[in-house]
Amino acid sequence: MRRIAVGDFLSAVVAAVVGYLIRFAPEGDAHAQPHASRWLIALLPVMWIGVITAARSYEERFLWVGPEEFQRVFFAAVLQLAAVGTLSWAFRLELARGFVVVALPLAALLTLANRYGQRKWLHRRRAAGDFMQTAIIVGHRNGVVALHEQIEREAYHGYRVIGCCLPPAGRGEQSTVFDGLPVLGTLDEVVDVVHEYEVDTVAVLPSEELDGPALRRLGWDLEKTAAELLLAPAVTEIAGTRVRIRPVAGLPLLHMERPELRGVRRFTKESFDRTAAVGGLLLLLPVMLALAVAVAVTSSGEVFFRQERVGRDGQTFGMLKFRSMVAGADRLVPDLADGSDGNGVLFKMRADPRVTRVGKVLRRYSLDELPQLLNVVRGDMSLVGPRPPLPTEVERYGFDMHRRFLVKPGITGLWQVSGRSDLSWDDSVRIDVRYVENWSLAFDFMILWKTFGAVFRGSGAY
Repeated sequence: MRRIAVGDFLSAVVAAVVGYLIRFAPEGDAHAQPHASRWLIALLPVMWIGVITAARSYEERFLWVGPEEFQRVFFAAVLQLAAVGTLSWAFRLELARGFVVVALPLAALLTLANRYGQRKWLHRRRAAGDFMQTAIIVGHRNGVVALHEQIEREAYHGYRVIGCCLPPAGRGEQSTVFDGLPVLGTLDEVVDVVHEYEVDTVAVLPSEELDGPALRRLGWDLEKTAAELLLAPAVTEIAGTRVRIRPVAGLPLLHMERPELRGVRRFTKESFDRTAAVGGLLLLLPVMLALAVAVAVTSSGEVFFRQERVGRDGQTFGMLKFRSMVAGADRLVPDLADGSDGNGVLFKMRADPRVTRVGKVLRRYSLDELPQLLNVVRGDMSLVGPRPPLPTEVERYGFDMHRRFLVKPGITGLWQVSGRSDLSWDDSVRIDVRYVENWSLAFDFMILWKTFGAVFRGSGAY
């Protein structure tokens, strides 16, 4: 946390100096510079740290993951701008407006860059096993398995599970190890386990044994330790923006908002998609022409590959791609089925013999998907959405997976930025359903931002 505070302070110092130099050029009259503005250069970093502290941006629960850390920095910038304006009016301070307009937004931008850089640094260190908090999972066996997989999958959150506590009836013959985790005790022994192993975090899953009174007593007992208590809701794929605690009949109950899939928000998304797709086509036209020529001269067959996919409401459409395989590659799938590296439903091969030399480059950097911008303009697809499935895949879908047809498929999406072909089928289902349940424009922008990194790394691209 000290690193963040020092970075924020230095960001404000740089912003103050830059604002001063821009507003008061060296050739200007130094005697004409408002005295208050010179004092503001020294005060800005101190004021900035104070305002960020007042916005509670240094509280550990808001740091390292999620958007709230950045939202609080933005709120602090607005608060400081309002405070400076109010003070200058109240005390009739001669502040150079040019300095204020440059320095305060720049301080916010540099602080956001500092926070983002430090977050990425910490995530890399946590991926290497550093700066981790010890955690135990409390609940029934099925829930322990699911939560353990999720925590291991997203280790950058900083939790290292050292064991679990299970009901006595669920311990069976394997009373010492479950799902690769030591069974440290029963549900009645959680506090003793926390003391013995100096646990930092206790994650509690829904269970009959830990009902309201029992869970309340557990929280009271954990207050005497340094461990924090996390409660996993029964519905785990719903984002916090859709969950609110509201008083109902004198009880604080979780209210789950409806997903934002209709009305003005959908119209806004589709308008943005089509406008951005048209702009992308105009901007990338020279690149696409060069790729089309490369495909045409290096292998025989059509430049574009058109394939039937399933879109919103289960309607089929023709999805366009640059051809990255030999002509007639789809007819060779039965002969190669035994060598599939896919997840049991999707056919994928890491070293697919059907892929051409140019196709390897196209697939490595997802350049073969650029023609799908035409699908976006036509209204078949979105820039961001679930992966467009084949009709043969849809035939094997379970009930939950049909939820993805409430929205248009996307050129990119959570599947694209989370590992693509390296994901298991269960993970693919979970990710697609999560996107549908939690869709928002901010969510789309976040995925678009992460897509650049995923395409550069090429993880799961084959």
